Amino acid sequence: MILTNEGLKNASAWKAAGVKLPAYDRDEMIRRTLEAPVWIHFGAGNIFRGFVAGLQQRLLNEGLCDRGIIAAETFDDEIIDKIYRPFDSLTLMVSLKPDGTTDREVISSLACGLKAAPAFEEDRRRLNDLFVSPDLQMVSFTITEKGYALYDLNGNLFPVVEKDMAEGPDHAVHAMSIVTALLLRRFDYCKAPVAMVSMDNCSHNGEKLRASVIAIAQAWVNNGFAPEDFLDYVTDEEQVSFPWSMIDKITPRPADSVLAQLQADGFEKMEPVQTAKHTYIAPFVNAEVPQYLVIEDRFPNGRPPLEKAGVYMTDRDTVNKTERMKVTTCLNPLHTALAVCGCLLGYTLIADEMKDPDLKRLVERIGYTEGLPVVTDPGILSPEAFLREVLEQRLPNPFMPDTPQRIACDTSQKVPIRFGETIKSRMQNGSTDVLKGIPLAIAAWLRYLLAVDDEGREMAVSPDPMLKDLQALLAPVRFGSPDSTGDALRPILSNPAIFAVDLYEAGLAERVEELFRAMLVKGGVRAALRAI
Repeated sequence: MILTNEGLKNASAWKAAGVKLPAYDRDEMIRRTLEAPVWIHFGAGNIFRGFVAGLQQRLLNEGLCDRGIIAAETFDDEIIDKIYRPFDSLTLMVSLKPDGTTDREVISSLACGLKAAPAFEEDRRRLNDLFVSPDLQMVSFTITEKGYALYDLNGNLFPVVEKDMAEGPDHAVHAMSIVTALLLRRFDYCKAPVAMVSMDNCSHNGEKLRASVIAIAQAWVNNGFAPEDFLDYVTDEEQVSFPWSMIDKITPRPADSVLAQLQADGFEKMEPVQTAKHTYIAPFVNAEVPQYLVIEDRFPNGRPPLEKAGVYMTDRDTVNKTERMKVTTCLNPLHTALAVCGCLLGYTLIADEMKDPDLKRLVERIGYTEGLPVVTDPGILSPEAFLREVLEQRLPNPFMPDTPQRIACDTSQKVPIRFGETIKSRMQNGSTDVLKGIPLAIAAWLRYLLAVDDEGREMAVSPDPMLKDLQALLAPVRFGSPDSTGDALRPILSNPAIFAVDLYEAGLAERVEELFRAMLVKGGVRAALRAI
């Protein structure tokens, strides 16, 4: 069995292998989508293929929609060349259950995948033409939090963004510049409304997207590349809306164990590829079963009936509360704590970390004791029940091949929200004294940046946009010499851009410094964990 349009014609073999096939005419869906698209998505990776695309698949299967999604990739064009086009934009979704069994489904709701970078002229022209369709209702994003960032650690524009602002929309390279250029083209062509829906795993995601688009639009107006009323268009949420959302589904990199199982069952050409930009991706996606998506219902040009696919469509306040519940308390802080500590202690699976009593107690403390008391109940989901599911079912799932090394990527972009929001809430409530687990996790992250594990051995550190700057600040620190810390941590711990607060003002910096120094000896990370 080969995952292509031709390969799916042998439907009996796929069904015999326990695979659910699409229940609609895919050729007709593609024709309708390319003629009058309703949904374009930026970020062609696994969370999109394994979750978001599956929502539209459900609507197509039930006859509630007749068009699919067009995927656009701004960062890693090899995903389109090596995973989309050879497999006709199909995905084999493998859902991993805690009992070791799997559900399998072919996701075929993607009409095509396009490379959005300016170097790919034909794809860029097609994307331009699709984006100006008056039928287009929503443009969604899973490009990671750093995809929205225009400024560096010191508040300066990234050089690529500065260049885009100076050279204009025809030469846009940064993801936000590309998107703003497409909006300008839509404005010039039809001025039709559209919803720009960030589905990335970060707080106030719609606000981040809106701020970046408006900043680039303003620069182009100032530099004569766009008329003043274009800025009016993108700032009017009756024309261009930026709904907030909360997304939750753990979608790890393709697992060797899943690949072996698929190969044993007769699936061919399922091997993962690693791109030059270090994306590890396969024709299949493996992920947990639980999934949540909550979206602010602000769509000025209409939308698909997403609520019938299991999406919570609600107001901004409820989205904000749900997102805060998950990102600041019930999942993401636990993930980050496990990631950095797990790397230091030599773990390669999150599920194995949950068998470690010290690590299990750490995340239970961060969740139940430190975070849960300052979370507002969103009403649509119970924070305590959500946290319990995470700690008792999701993180310990032995069949989820999720690694601390994957989750440790881009930690500098995550800590202001994952830890900073709880710190701010505790400060508003009068005291941060109860916080013991969060300072330990912060100290462990800084200790992790030294690229030396708890036994004193060199280890790899995951990519992070601030890695070079942070490691330069930590350069005087030497493993085995706690006194070498000196004042190296001060510019980090006092920087609100990193933690959302000055940790000295929060009364936590000295605690972090003490824990960090204690972790500079062999076994220090383990000892610090046991001490709390």
